[in-house]
Amino acid sequence: MNILLIDDHAVVRRGLTMLLNAHPNMEVVGEASEGNEGIQKALEHKPDVVIMDLSMPHGKDGLSATSELKKLLPQCVILILTMHDDEEYLFRVIQAGASGCILKSAPHEELIAAIQSVYSGNAYLNPSATKRLMEEYLSNVKSGASDSYSLLSDREKEVLTLIAKGYSNKEIAEQLIISVKTVETHKGNVMEKLQMKTRPELVAYALKKGLLGYGI
Repeated sequence: MNILLIDDHAVVRRGLTMLLNAHPNMEVVGEASEGNEGIQKALEHKPDVVIMDLSMPHGKDGLSATSELKKLLPQCVILILTMHDDEEYLFRVIQAGASGCILKSAPHEELIAAIQSVYSGNAYLNPSATKRLMEEYLSNVKSGASDSYSLLSDREKEVLTLIAKGYSNKEIAEQLIISVKTVETHKGNVMEKLQMKTRPELVAYALKKGLLGYGI
């Protein structure tokens, strides 16, 4: 897979380049030190995965760059690299369209696993982040907060679960024995009812609901 690195620290980029290029299935095709430059490099190289630093003091920051890049290259997968172990950043990252978020302090093996996960169409959230998502969900349930999940039809719930598990529209259609167009219609209805705009948002929601068969 082709990877673009966007980070304002040259030493970090150099270290990541050495690490990723040493992997047999990964190649760093470009680097950038801030968001605007990163967007231009992404348009030039069309990478499979972008590893985006969240905090870049000069130029466009990671969140803004992620949001803009997803509009320009919707097929591009973005993994946020951050020092902030904070749920506020987690939700903002998901809303911006990133497929995952990993701490800069994470072991190299975890970074490789996160890249492979988002490249395969799945979302990646570190264990502490997923735990907080579940705690927030349980807190909302106890407080009686309204949940739009009840607005979904049984078929829409099935489609939501399969989307969260990383299946493509075609694969979902084959599993449910319906057309791809019907899958897209159900997906659109789910996003409208849940007031969400991106696939990562749906995945995070499904994780919070426990639809994947394991807790967060």
